[in-house]
Amino acid sequence: MRECAVLQDATAERRNNIAPIPFEADAPFLKIVGELPRELNGTLYRNGPNPQFSSPGAHWFVGDGMLHAFHLEDGRASYRNRWVRTPKWLAEHDAGRALFGGFGRKLPDAPPNLTDGGVANTNIVFHAGKLLALEEGHLPTEIEPGTLATRGYYNYQGRVAGAFTAHPKIDPVTGELVFFGYNAAGPLTPALSYGSIDASGKATRFERFETPYASMVHDFIVTENHLLFPILPLTGSMERAMSGKPPYAWEPEKGAYVGVMKRNGTAKDIVWFRGEACYVFHIMNAWEEGGRIVADVMQFEEAPLFPHPDGRPTDPEKSRARHCRWTFDLSGKTDRFQQAYLDDLTGEFPRIDDRRAGLKSRHGWYACANPKGPMFGALSGIVHVDGAGMRLGQYLLPSGDTISEPVFVERSKDAAEGDGWLLAVVWRARENRSDLAVFNATDIEAGPAALVQLGHRVPDGFHGNWVGAR
Repeated sequence: MRECAVLQDATAERRNNIAPIPFEADAPFLKIVGELPRELNGTLYRNGPNPQFSSPGAHWFVGDGMLHAFHLEDGRASYRNRWVRTPKWLAEHDAGRALFGGFGRKLPDAPPNLTDGGVANTNIVFHAGKLLALEEGHLPTEIEPGTLATRGYYNYQGRVAGAFTAHPKIDPVTGELVFFGYNAAGPLTPALSYGSIDASGKATRFERFETPYASMVHDFIVTENHLLFPILPLTGSMERAMSGKPPYAWEPEKGAYVGVMKRNGTAKDIVWFRGEACYVFHIMNAWEEGGRIVADVMQFEEAPLFPHPDGRPTDPEKSRARHCRWTFDLSGKTDRFQQAYLDDLTGEFPRIDDRRAGLKSRHGWYACANPKGPMFGALSGIVHVDGAGMRLGQYLLPSGDTISEPVFVERSKDAAEGDGWLLAVVWRARENRSDLAVFNATDIEAGPAALVQLGHRVPDGFHGNWVGAR
């Protein structure tokens, strides 16, 4: 592999890209460095927290959702951003101040009839003609493509009740969307729901079930014939929340559980596997292989961002994610699942060629930290791995710059797996602005083939997806 050109500047100003931007903008003609591939015709939609008003003690993690849309067409690029106008955003906009703190907590001086603290800030997906902004505490919020206007909550003609995951999975063969969610009583209970939406947009099932304990469940696993629900010991407790203690806390003594259910079965069929205590925010992919289920995840030894129940922080050396493989033996001979790290590199936001979702894949990518920089520094590069987790390539940004989740776009519908581009938003620390970087997905070490340059920054965010021109 070629050496990456990494600018090492120890005197560079150390800033971060978390603070919100206080404006909505349209930029119809953006400068392009290099040449955009002519096959890239569509829009990269990306979501992330951008609080309209600051609130004491509220983590940026729970700020109002802001959508960023990069539209690429015939070698040209434009940009638009808009806040998602949730009931919370509208109420605070009218009041001219914050009314909620973190995780939907109302501030003492908020109107008593105000109850909806949803922020729609985590992901944005397109399915069955609907563009949906997602976060796991509420229903999907429908967005008008192109304009980014908010159309309001979407409940599939009343067939879906309660929360809806920020990480639904779309079956590349059937077009079915599979989702899970927290109980209507909220995320601090051991109840989850799951369901499916067919390719036409009709809800075909919605059921509830009990888990071993209340856990923060951010992502789940779908294969051709199975659903897997990770219940990991970042626990939720209403009792803690009511007493002023951390609503979510790290309790490794509870161990790790993963419930495995057949897609054509019911919640009564769930088999619970156990493993070593860990935490996972994001799944790369999973598939079935000879009586086993194999899942590639980004695993933390200890959960980051949240403390122990008594308020003590978790160990920072263990609170970093690494590429890890889980294996489940479906023969019934054991209720333990195996966990094996595939790399020691700190990374997050894994993605694949979504045409292989739930099927065995040969290519994956994730954002990584610079191994030559601070051990727990910001994500500042991309790694390309094969189906065994071996690195095929790595690209690192100049020192101080950061990168978002890399999104894969295939060259054409019938292109080979991995044949296409990676799109990722990059923050340029020295200039305090952002680029959209376009990489050849199988040659990321060559660096971006094109950069779409913004005159302002896009704050660090969470997830996005490409919607091709139709």
